[in-house]
Amino acid sequence: MVNQAKKIKESPAALPPGAPRGKVPSMDNAHDRPPGRDDRAPRRYVLGTLSVEVARLAPGLHVVATPIGNLGDITVRALAALAGADLIACEDTRVTRKLLARYAITTPLTPYHDHNAAKARPMLLRRLAEGAAIALVSDAGTPLVSDPGYKLVRAAQEAGHAVTALPGPSALLAALTVAGLPTDQFFFAGFLPAKRAAGRARIAELARIPATLILFETGPRIAATLADLAAELGPREAALCRELTKIHEEVRRGDLATLAQSSTTSEVRGEIVLVVAPAHRAERPDVGDADALLRQALARGSLKDAVGEVADATGLPRRELYQRALALANEASRAAPR
Repeated sequence: MVNQAKKIKESPAALPPGAPRGKVPSMDNAHDRPPGRDDRAPRRYVLGTLSVEVARLAPGLHVVATPIGNLGDITVRALAALAGADLIACEDTRVTRKLLARYAITTPLTPYHDHNAAKARPMLLRRLAEGAAIALVSDAGTPLVSDPGYKLVRAAQEAGHAVTALPGPSALLAALTVAGLPTDQFFFAGFLPAKRAAGRARIAELARIPATLILFETGPRIAATLADLAAELGPREAALCRELTKIHEEVRRGDLATLAQSSTTSEVRGEIVLVVAPAHRAERPDVGDADALLRQALARGSLKDAVGEVADATGLPRRELYQRALALANEASRAAPR
């Protein structure tokens, strides 16, 4: 396919403002020599029947979004950047190599992930100081979202290197667009803590945010996470978005309790994004209203029962209501005649 492809040359005008124009820098100029790549080798990508030759990418760090599943979901600008870079820093070289093979890109790869970031970052900064053009990618989607890329971006900026964003696919935005839930305000919470108690505490914090919530989750944890969300947040609408852009793409909609139940009866696999609607205004009473409801419930039963009753009625987090109920019970105890 590569040999039969029609060759064209991309205009250098596609480079960012201030980038060097004209031919790829010569190997005779040591300052322009990109570390780790021979400038005499052609820089190109193949798209369909076209073999597109590109100029060397401008020096600096280029943050490039890549497909979240369907390899066709990549911009032409991203292809030119990946082909024109001196080096690509990626989470998993095996994953990124599949993307590069699809478009016949031969740029060298180097791993950059949570486990080697502290050691790899100084090497990347040295290459940037030598004038290299480095593309930073994640396994899927936009870099810096749930990955260690922000530390590299921050260090590159502090060292005075140019940092350029090449926007594109994003799992959280893709899920938000198909969830059918409010989009005017949303909060991305990433993954909940691995320990369940810490996860529940985090959910209690998220309950106070008056916006649509977006979380990442895995198949093995999804049932427990949905159960905890339902217990803390009440009957909110939600969407479970699975394997977006892939063959087995699926979006399940319903309230949190219903989704939790369905996840226990049928196995959920793949990469998951959860989108949870904000509480209705009627479900967010002020402190005075909540206290009044708690006092009434405490008069009828135990503290635990009172908290459960008010949580079901208001959608307020149980942890928050429990603290209020304790305070009210102590106040009543001190005020009682002795």
